[in-house]
Amino acid sequence: MNSTSTYPNIKINYMTEENMISLYDYLGKPAGSDLGKAVSTAAKKANIKVTTRDMSNTKYTGKIMLYPKEFLVNYFNPNKEPVQIELPF
Repeated sequence: MNSTSTYPNIKINYMTEENMISLYDYLGKPAGSDLGKAVSTAAKKANIKVTTRDMSNTKYTGKIMLYPKEFLVNYFNPNKEPVQIELPF
C-alpha cells in the first residue's frame, strides 16, 4: 500500500502490514471506545490511512482498526521532537 500522509510531526511515505498496529498492540491493554474514537477522528483529520483486522476472543469479536505505528507514537507523545519516516522502497 503506497500512501503519503502528514500528521503534525510525522510523515509516512509507505505503509506496510508490518508497521500497522492496533491500539491494544501499542498500549498493551484495551483502549476503550472513547479513546478509540478519538484516535480514529485524529487519523481521519490527518488523512492517515487505516486498515482493519478481524478479531475474536472471549471478550470481543469484530473488526479492529490498525494504524501506522509512527502515527500512534506521535499521537500519544505529541511533545517529542518531530519524526520523519523515509522507507527505502
